[in-house]
Amino acid sequence: MQAELTLARPPRHFLPDTYELHEWADVQTFYDDLLSRSLPDADALRQWFSDRSELESYLSENFAWRYIRMTCDTANAELVDRLNFFIETIQPMMSTLGNELDKKALGSPWLAELTETAEQVMLRSMQVASAIFRDENVPLQTEMQTEERQYGAIVGAMTVTVETDGIREEVTLQKASDLLQSTDRAVRENAWFLIQDRRFKDHEKLDALFDKLIELRQQIAHNAGFANFRDYMFAALGRFDYTPADCFTFHESVAEAVVPLLNEQATDRLAKLQRLDASVTALRPWDSKVDPEGHPPLVPFATAADLVEKTIRCFDHLDATGELGGYLRIMRKMAHLDLDSRKGKAPGGYNYPLEEIGVPFIFMNATSSLRDLVTMVHEGGHAVHSFLTRELPLKAYRNPPMEVAELASMSMELMSMDHWDVFFENPDELRRAKLAHLESIIETLPWVATIDQFQHWLYGTPPALGAIHSTAERRAAWVRTYDRFADQLTDWSGLDHYKEYVWQKQLHLYEVPFYYIEYGIAQLGAIGVWRNYRQNAQEGLQGYKAALKLGYQAPIRDIYAAANVPFDFSKQHIGELMAFVQQEIGNLKNQSPTPVG
Repeated sequence: MQAELTLARPPRHFLPDTYELHEWADVQTFYDDLLSRSLPDADALRQWFSDRSELESYLSENFAWRYIRMTCDTANAELVDRLNFFIETIQPMMSTLGNELDKKALGSPWLAELTETAEQVMLRSMQVASAIFRDENVPLQTEMQTEERQYGAIVGAMTVTVETDGIREEVTLQKASDLLQSTDRAVRENAWFLIQDRRFKDHEKLDALFDKLIELRQQIAHNAGFANFRDYMFAALGRFDYTPADCFTFHESVAEAVVPLLNEQATDRLAKLQRLDASVTALRPWDSKVDPEGHPPLVPFATAADLVEKTIRCFDHLDATGELGGYLRIMRKMAHLDLDSRKGKAPGGYNYPLEEIGVPFIFMNATSSLRDLVTMVHEGGHAVHSFLTRELPLKAYRNPPMEVAELASMSMELMSMDHWDVFFENPDELRRAKLAHLESIIETLPWVATIDQFQHWLYGTPPALGAIHSTAERRAAWVRTYDRFADQLTDWSGLDHYKEYVWQKQLHLYEVPFYYIEYGIAQLGAIGVWRNYRQNAQEGLQGYKAALKLGYQAPIRDIYAAANVPFDFSKQHIGELMAFVQQEIGNLKNQSPTPVG
């Protein structure tokens, strides 16, 4: 067994090693130094960038811990206050002075000597950030971030009471959703209604919150000289490698190349359910998660500790050098994991980079399902990315765009799948797990297109009246979009009021607007990485690591090229990838399953 290590924060050179943030005055002196410092040559400019990176890395990690602790316990008022203090007091000054630092750097006569690709990529982002900065947006962005945090508090407080084996228990919606895998149709139907009713109870509150967020976001965009928030965010997110038109191509390609496969899966699911139960006359929303062959839900692990141990073993099998598994061992030793689902915990899962120490934190709501296994290896891929970029000299280099970050996580889902036998000793359970995950890819791409197209409508389509669309217009647009990318078999009869609000479960719409197409782009890249891995495991893994180690020292297309995968949204390319996935699904289906009963 490998020894578990801890990592220490590298020594500081600009900030004192004992420095701690208590109030803005503690930070001002370092900004003053950077703003007033003389830069007599290119070496001095590079040192200036290094010192700025150290300061901003400290502040980033300080914020990260405030966010992590709040999401682990959303009901703790002190933790909420600590996060809000940073958002309301520290971030506005960071934004304003950060823009001043950008202008100082961009005005330096030595800028022309920064000719390395990594430096050019950094300066490109800095130039855009400076161009779109407006002083009047600083308080609006603070208000927007404060409002965005309300979503986690509202959803984190949602619970339902379920009855299992005669015992009534109050559980989170995440835990209740495990019942959607029950082979008893009445059980999963009841669970589905409990979850939907609880969400619907707060739909007006979430509508009002979203109205406020849209109004703030559009105002920020208009202040910066953009026609709408969509165009503003393409600049703010540094989308240099693709445009809104490319997103529309992605939507069209998915509708033509993937949605037909989604219909095939739904047809197959309905037929299998009907063979098990002749009373099933239609596919209903509560039928989408159950094993269609009548098997009980897969249980890949028993506890959070078991999940971590098995994931480490899985990563060890994937990478015989022990490097990937070693990263998770470090995180376990340093208690950088919070994986259990519990009341008061924010929904979802994430890997949060910690810029100074370089050891990230994984947060999730595990309840022993296959979905949780996938979430863990997904976030584990992000963690690997954090470790592989840990020693890059500048914060800007360690923060790749999401199209690259999600390539790390989604590729890990697929490459690790060949080693899921550590979770499933039974060969048939392993077959079912792989099959379910591959079929979920065919569900993921249309869902990504749904959310992304909806966001383009929300922010890119002028409302008929007023500053924002009415809730009725929004509901209608959502249903149109949903229907375009959903399968045509699922019967929503009598459930329209729930369907109109399915979008409210998507955290990204509230907290990280326009961050979603990245999942689709990265899913395509991940299939390519996996295909390379299946053809030559060693070379495929090396390409994966090589791409991740670049961080953000090259354009996105070049990073994808390092992994030996194209950056392509065309129908032809997506069709080729789907053919590969379909072939793998066919191989799994041709394996002899264990009969039920």
